Amino acid sequence: MKIFVTGASGFIGSAVVQELQQNGHEVLGLARTEQSAQALTAAGAEVMKGDLNDLDSLKRGAEQADGVIHLAFNHDFSQYQAAAATDSHAIEAMGSVLAGSNRPLVITSGLAGFALDHIATEQDSPGVGARTSEQTALALVPQGVRALVVRLAASVHDKGDYGFVPYLIQVARQKGESAYIGHGLNRWPAVHRLDAAHLFRLVVEQGAAGTCYHGVADEGIALRDLATIVGQHLNVPVVSKSVEEAAAHFGWMARFASLNLAASSTLTQQWLNWRPTHPGLLADLEQGHYFAG
Repeated sequence: MKIFVTGASGFIGSAVVQELQQNGHEVLGLARTEQSAQALTAAGAEVMKGDLNDLDSLKRGAEQADGVIHLAFNHDFSQYQAAAATDSHAIEAMGSVLAGSNRPLVITSGLAGFALDHIATEQDSPGVGARTSEQTALALVPQGVRALVVRLAASVHDKGDYGFVPYLIQVARQKGESAYIGHGLNRWPAVHRLDAAHLFRLVVEQGAAGTCYHGVADEGIALRDLATIVGQHLNVPVVSKSVEEAAAHFGWMARFASLNLAASSTLTQQWLNWRPTHPGLLADLEQGHYFAG
């Protein structure tokens, strides 16, 4: 298959490109900058110049492909609503090209909007604050698009991670203490970047239209345990913060640091025979590369 990949030069996208190529697929990658284009060319992928606001480039990419994996997203949380709207427009544009073809359109969602009173499963609906991309994509199924959703764990980890965990480490360095909120028993799911890449390949190859899959290896790691490892590696005290103190300590991340986001991938593993094989988040942190420099 020839797969059009948005976000192809990013932290997760670069691993997806490699996973696809190693398993016999061709890749057409969306490149917003010359640097991204050069990285894709070096990786052996074909390049489509464009970005999420250039809907014509997205349509051209989808037209040339046997399937699409959509990973690109603007993670500026100060402009989240605008980013979500851009994402929805991008999905609709690619879906308009794929309509009636039954070609796969795999979109990326997250589990940060699933703060539930139970472990989230693939059959749960998104909660308040979840990306609208899921609804946008699944609405394309009646139009003959094989739309599928991969919900990624709150932490997708490996060398080069720039997400929540590096931010926790940065804050601990700046504040001189590694913190959690309350008892710190709220849990975050996690998955290794290479396991996530493997899942995206299986979904684009085998996924059933209208299905949500979970990119989760660790169902839930207590924030207190994360804070403890961070404190040990940075040699700073590990402390509890009240809800009132959290905003001053964590900044924009205070809300996420208080959420219980535990999630399961049991059904995903059954449906696709996907088995995470790479180190879990705590083992990855113990390797020390998150604390280098």
